[in-house]
Amino acid sequence: MRVLVVMDPIETVNLKKDSTMAMLWAASRRGHELGYALQQDLYIDQGKAYGLISPLKVFEDYNHYYELGEKKKESIAAYDVVLMRKDPPFDMNFVYTTYVLEQAEREGSWIINKPQSLRDCNEKLFATQFPELQVPTLVTSQQSLIREFITEHGDVIVKP
Repeated sequence: MRVLVVMDPIETVNLKKDSTMAMLWAASRRGHELGYALQQDLYIDQGKAYGLISPLKVFEDYNHYYELGEKKKESIAAYDVVLMRKDPPFDMNFVYTTYVLEQAEREGSWIINKPQSLRDCNEKLFATQFPELQVPTLVTSQQSLIREFITEHGDVIVKP
């Protein structure tokens, strides 16, 4: 099976806690062919999804955990599976990437995580659909509401 991973720069991965590398190691052990691309490497040309994709070899050695081949233009649909593993920020570049991956999906690739779901299910807001399963939560940019929330609840976690 051909597996493409779209992720942050591989040289920045924290090997002790990064689940993407664990997935790549598992795929490699099973003999799957790996490709690697950054978000900015993906594009649409004449209605087809492409990427500037590097062949990737991974090793379970913290001192030498990957080797990249030369980047070349390749149809994303040439891959059986695409692992969308790009970390936030959720910005317009991320949104555009999901559109490219949606095109690849229409062309026959299996995209994990589904591009539309990545747009629709924001990691910070999705949990608010299940208030019975969460601690008191406030989503706002209003400082006065944040202050009231802190006064009411004491110690809180604030995220941008």
